[in-house]
Amino acid sequence: MSETTQNLGLPMVAAAQAQKHVTINEAFAALDGIVQLSVIDTDLPSPPGSPAEGDRYIVGASATGDWAGQEGRVAVYDGGAWVFRLPRAGWRAWVLDEGREIHHDGTGWLAAIAASPSGATVTFQVTEEEVTVSGASVDTAITIPDRAIVFAVSTRTTEAVTGASSYDCGVAAEVGKFGGLLGIAAGSTNSGVVGPTAYFTATPVRLTANGGSFTGGKVRVAIHFMGCGVPAS
Repeated sequence: MSETTQNLGLPMVAAAQAQKHVTINEAFAALDGIVQLSVIDTDLPSPPGSPAEGDRYIVGASATGDWAGQEGRVAVYDGGAWVFRLPRAGWRAWVLDEGREIHHDGTGWLAAIAASPSGATVTFQVTEEEVTVSGASVDTAITIPDRAIVFAVSTRTTEAVTGASSYDCGVAAEVGKFGGLLGIAAGSTNSGVVGPTAYFTATPVRLTANGGSFTGGKVRVAIHFMGCGVPAS
């Protein structure tokens, strides 16, 4: 009989084994680390400085230190040390710092809702930033990615905007593309849906003041887009 289970590699209790609780607790710890998997980050090349018990990461590329040689594996901080789990095709994980699901195809992790046998992918993603507004206009630090297809840019005024009577949301070439005359009061929102629009260079979102320049306030901007990944082979 195998010493571990076929799919998750959990330790098996041997016949007439002494201290069975040791093996059982090891299996429980492994299950706790990989079932209903959510990870804090997926691209760190080295361990964080002060991990908490139970913290889980997917080890990033070119890993160093205690993570050296563990690229792509699930790292679980357990008992004051890192334990690594080798993922298999079909595993899914929720990435906390990105707010999206990824899955493993047997070779690597993909943020795809569909993938071809050769690795071409379709992904849907939302990125967001809280922008402090000032001057005549302000561009976001986040961008619409190159080759992305945008469906909407949504906004929420998180801190009352001053100096302007309203604002537009768009891009440099079309300042009101995702909404015009938007509210300056805290809590004002807009879902700036558009027909699917492809961008062929990384493009920031621009907030443009109406009726005067921005003198203060904050707006949260979220970009809703689709990505089409090329075949990997």
